[in-house]
This record gives sequence, C-alpha cells and structure tokens, in this order.
Amino acid sequence: MKKVIIMGAAGRDFHDFLTIFKDNKEYEVVAFTAEQIPGIEKRRFPKQLAGKRYKKGIPIYPERILPKLIKELNVDEVILSYSDLKHEDVMHKASMVLAAGANFKLLSYKKTSLKSKKKIISVCAVRTGCGKSQISRRIATLLKRAGKKVVVVRHPMPYGNLVKQRVQRFASMKDLDKANCTIEEREDYEPHIKMGSVVYAGVDYKEILKRAEKEADIILWDGGNNDVPFYKSDLHIVVTDPFRANHEYLYHPGEENFRLADVVVINKINDAPKSGVNKILNNIKILEKETGKKITIIKTKSIITVDKPELIKNKKVLVVEDGPTLTHGGMSTGAGTVMARKLKARIVDPKKYAVGSLKEIYKKYPHLDKILPAIGYGRKQISDFKKTIEKIPCDSVIDGSPFDLFKLLKIKKPVANVSYESEEVGINLKTILKNKKFI
Repeated sequence: MKKVIIMGAAGRDFHDFLTIFKDNKEYEVVAFTAEQIPGIEKRRFPKQLAGKRYKKGIPIYPERILPKLIKELNVDEVILSYSDLKHEDVMHKASMVLAAGANFKLLSYKKTSLKSKKKIISVCAVRTGCGKSQISRRIATLLKRAGKKVVVVRHPMPYGNLVKQRVQRFASMKDLDKANCTIEEREDYEPHIKMGSVVYAGVDYKEILKRAEKEADIILWDGGNNDVPFYKSDLHIVVTDPFRANHEYLYHPGEENFRLADVVVINKINDAPKSGVNKILNNIKILEKETGKKITIIKTKSIITVDKPELIKNKKVLVVEDGPTLTHGGMSTGAGTVMARKLKARIVDPKKYAVGSLKEIYKKYPHLDKILPAIGYGRKQISDFKKTIEKIPCDSVIDGSPFDLFKLLKIKKPVANVSYESEEVGINLKTILKNKKFI
C-alpha cells in the first residue's frame, strides 16, 4: 500500500481524495497539506467523510512542512491538487517533493471527473479573474429563457465544518446566512441566487451531482480559479483574459483547460489591448494545428456600470475589488478601479491602514497598490477587513466585488456599487447553445 499526501487548498484536494483514493486499497492517504486559506491547516478531514478506512480522519498540515512530513511519514507519492499556479511554481514544488524522496503526481480531468445523467455545461478559465461569472450568468439566462431548468454547481470553497458542508444547497439569501458563508462564497453564490438559480456546493461532489440531477434539465458547472471541472462536460467553455495574454500557456491547470476547450471566450475586448487579443487568437490557431480539433471563438465585452456615479466623480474614494482576482489571480486593478479612473476620482492607498491579517495580505501580494481586496475567509478576517475600511479617510467606497458586499458588512461610509456583465460581439453564446442542442 502506497502512502500518499495530497497538496491542496480545501477544494480540489478533497474531491480528488473522495473520487480516487477513499476506497482504493492500493493507497493510504496519510495527510493533506494546505495552502492559500488561513487556518485550514489546523483541521482534520473528518472521519464521517473519509470513510471506514480512516477511523480518525486525516490530518491537515501547512504545506511549508511538506519535506519533513514526507520523511517522517515515509511517503511514497505526493499529489498536487490545487489551482492557479505558475508552471514554474509547479516544478519548484515537484523538485521539493522529489528531493525529499517521494514521487510527484498530477491527476487528469479524465480521471477525476464524474459522469452525469444530465447534460453538463462547464465554464472555466485559464486564470482567476478572467470573467467566468459573467459568462456563467449569461448562459444561465439564455437557458432559462428557453424554458430549461438550470442548476448551478459551484467549485468548492468548504472553509468551515466539513461534515455540515458535505452538500450545500442555496436557493435564497437566507440560505447563505444560515450557512455563515464567507465573503468569497457570497461573491460566487449570490449573483446566481438573485437570478433565481439554485446553487449547489460543498465537499462531496458525487452526492451533490445526484441531488442536482433530480431538479435540473441542465447542470451548469461554475468553475473556480482556473481549475478543470469535477464533472464530464458536454460543452466546455474556457474564458481567457487579453490583459494577461499567453497565460493560457503559463499556468496550471489553466493550460489543461485551454487544451480541453470546445469554446474559447476572449473577454474584456472593449478595454484590452489589441495585441493581447491577437496573441490569444494566435495561440488558439497553434492549438488547433497541434490537436486537429476546431475551437469555437467568442469575443465579449465586459460592460461596467455603477449605481451612484455622484459618489465617485471627483471624490476621494476607497476602491474594493474581488479578492481572489487581485491576490492569487495577480491582477492589480478591477472594475472598481476602471470606474474610479473614468470618473476622475482620487484613489486612497489603503495599505497603511490595514488591520491584522490584511497586513499579511499586502506583504504576500506586493503588487497591490491603491486597492483593497475583498478578503474574508472567516469571522476574524472579515472583522479585520471591516476595521480596515472604517479606518480609511475617504468620501466614499467603490464596491467592485461581484456581490453587494456592504449589505453584509454594514459600514457607515457611502457606497457606490459597480457591476459588470458580458456582451458578445459576433458569434454569440445563444447560437452555440442552439447548435449543440441545449436549447
């Protein structure tokens, strides 16, 4: 029996365990290691989910002690199971594992994805922050207009009690409150719920699939970061970002997504440099020549609007943007910044006002300048985030996050909400859904 450690960030790692290793007697998973999410490494993967082979559950350790763990636990193989890593960083981790004496492995989409009885459309990306959520909402709207019952299954973010979060179903804002959802979860669930969609998420995606199939005509997989789907797709749509052209060949598992794509969306073409758009188009041609398959290309604008422009124009403002896009997504601006510049606002630098864990965020991501990422993986971090905002001297706050953040936080400062939706140019998603017989 081979001893295994799974490297992850509380999501893909648990899915890979449940799909590949839980009942596989050729392997014993002796530990998970955790990265990116504060406090995750202080927990255990519970015995109720791990199964009868793991009567004490499975410990979760910080990734920084991985070489030590490999030696102490006599580990044979280490599986990398998380997303949005530079290819260079993947190989640094591989070298660390190999030098410590274990084999290093990656698992493919084909091996880890589950087959559904219903049709599956997946929306994924080559990087965090490309605009998956806009495209997912657009597809859900088109399917509903055609009379289809759509259920959204969202990439996991189980940061709380894993047993309670095994299968989560969200159909209302009250459901989000009952589940004590983090800021990151609300960013992804709330926009779908407002549109009338049911959202599933959690830990056990086999059980989630069974339940989603009971109430859906079509299941829409709404991907996280640049990870590949957990379900086998009948139509795999991958979003690219011309502001980060060529990243489709530089990041894991974004390149895997790019190579799997039936449809590639080139988003943000209204603001992005033409050179970026052309670079992606050229990379698609190279991929088609290499693989022999035809990829459908859709170009989309990202249309940014604001509800209260008078709170921004010529004002001193704090800009809050989507957290994952700015942090591990590597972006230095977002929709809020675009609107602030358009309306000639004076943007406050929040760094010197950062409280608690927010100070560590700015140390870890030094590219962040005059921008505050919406971070809140738990109560303590949400508290730090709110205290930071309250300390910052400004006329108003621009909320560039994907949901109504300040209904949750209830700050006293005036807030202007920025939103963004996609608009196709040329070939559109409706045509593709018709051609593929989804509508």
